[in-house]
Amino acid sequence: EKLINRRGPQWWDSAIRKGSRVSVLVFGDKVAGYANYGRNRARSLHFEGEIYELYLRPEFQGLGFGRRLFTAAKRDLVQSGLKSMVIWALSDNDHATEFYRALGGRMVARSSEKFGPKSLDKVAFAWAS
Repeated sequence: EKLINRRGPQWWDSAIRKGSRVSVLVFGDKVAGYANYGRNRARSLHFEGEIYELYLRPEFQGLGFGRRLFTAAKRDLVQSGLKSMVIWALSDNDHATEFYRALGGRMVARSSEKFGPKSLDKVAFAWAS
């Protein structure tokens, strides 16, 4: 919820203008989650597409919605000619890493990112069609 609420109209407008695509999952009158994706940003990884963020509100997790969002984003990337894809997850986020493994992703890279004084380790999962 926080992540969805923090993303104001300007963030969405900017993301879309920069060529990012967005899939939004609406359930009833609520935004249940979203994925935004486009060209791979990491030049060191030889994959064409990337899902930048895939987020689902906690109350909608475990119902197959995440898989649906992932599939929609992947299909859209492939239809845009981006036939291989990568997605990053925090390495200590077991829920996310298990989810991507279950979807057939293979771990292809590790990295860490600094957020102020904190350093967060992340892993990349990839799919090639």
